[in-house]
Amino acid sequence: MMVAVMATTAMGQLTHTANGTVDENAEKVLKKAHEMFEKSSGISFDVTMVSRDSQKKETGRQKAKVLYSKGKYRVEMADGTIYCDGKSTWHWNKGTKEVMVNTISTADDDLMNPARLLANYKKNFKAKYIRQDADGTDVVDLTPKKAKSYHKIRLLINSKNSRVKRMEIHNYDSSEGLVDVSNVQMGVKCGDKDFVFDSEANKGVEIIDMR
Repeated sequence: MMVAVMATTAMGQLTHTANGTVDENAEKVLKKAHEMFEKSSGISFDVTMVSRDSQKKETGRQKAKVLYSKGKYRVEMADGTIYCDGKSTWHWNKGTKEVMVNTISTADDDLMNPARLLANYKKNFKAKYIRQDADGTDVVDLTPKKAKSYHKIRLLINSKNSRVKRMEIHNYDSSEGLVDVSNVQMGVKCGDKDFVFDSEANKGVEIIDMR
């Protein structure tokens, strides 16, 4: 577990608008983090999500490999894969041999995909800059605008390269989910076919189209 040592406490630079208060320091950090994902033709990274109960004991662990490009993404897990071409999503459950197809919604959270979270944070969250730690990590809190099972997502972002290091999902029941990001690869070659479920290559899988 990463131990954060606070070096400085930055007072948020706030701007009042017709739509509410905007934390300019948080906006600056999040904008750069989002641009880091968008500037590359393709980016891949690994995520490890650990679930902990209210006593902070580990209750589950899941790993995934994410491929992201300009709003399109693929999340590969041990029991299935999620594809998104920017318009629709395919949820492939390998255990049941089913693929659920839905229209994408920017209101839906993808808590194992920080790239998608950052792409829609202005619509779904209020942002607050907390501090910069001694190791150069910017800490930003996101509070959901609509009711969720969690009350806050804390983002830890490397201030030097604007890469997300960790997401902390804090639930109302005091449990939490920790999503660590590692093995970031920029400039990964990919195309449209990488973000759509290939039914021809996966015969026998039932496709349930809910669009």
